[in-house]
Amino acid sequence: MGALLGVNIDHVATVRQARYAKNASSINVEPDPVEAALAAERGGAVGITAHLRQDRRHIVDHDIYRLKEAVNTKLNLEMGNSPEIVAIALKVLPADVCLVPENREEVTTEGGLDCIKNHSALEPTLKAMRNAGIRVSLFIDPEPDQIAAAVSLGAPVVELHTGAYAEATGAAREAELARLIEAARLAAEAGIQVNAGHGLNYTNVQPILTLPKLVELNIGHSIVSRALFIGMEEATREMVALLE
Repeated sequence: MGALLGVNIDHVATVRQARYAKNASSINVEPDPVEAALAAERGGAVGITAHLRQDRRHIVDHDIYRLKEAVNTKLNLEMGNSPEIVAIALKVLPADVCLVPENREEVTTEGGLDCIKNHSALEPTLKAMRNAGIRVSLFIDPEPDQIAAAVSLGAPVVELHTGAYAEATGAAREAELARLIEAARLAAEAGIQVNAGHGLNYTNVQPILTLPKLVELNIGHSIVSRALFIGMEEATREMVALLE
């Protein structure tokens, strides 16, 4: 069974920031994450994901506002549960937000959100998003207690963290896949939409399609990397074909 593809365009902004982080007003600023998003849509993406980090290391506020206006599918704002970013989300009103853990020292998100430890902090954010008509996804590790916490929070969607699967090999990878399958089953039985992502690429993605009731995968770095050689539209099209 196939899955839909959401494309994360963070690392298009990473390339831009490498040169223009301190010279954002230059007439030469490139590449443009919005152009990348539109190319991904032409390639078959059903949504565009962008992570507005507190340190603004890649995506910046201006990108989010422009993406909201330009995207033809849906904007999925990936974000930490900080008051500043929550306020921006409530102003931008993306279709979806995906709440993730955020550590300023990490290169990329290192694990799932602990919905048990952070239950009381997450409750008002989910309520505010729900009242604003924004659908919330919780980015969690594939663990039964985290699924249960997501259920108790009333989250309509979970995005299962596939990083451990992506980094494993052999029997360890099979074990991680089994964890993901069980977590997806539990979420689906609880009436929660099952998405997944992190570390997925053109060679490891297809076994993930065995997750029960899987709806959407969010993939970024691998597609942006492939786009360096064949362009964003075609790189997206190749991934969509794998998911079908």
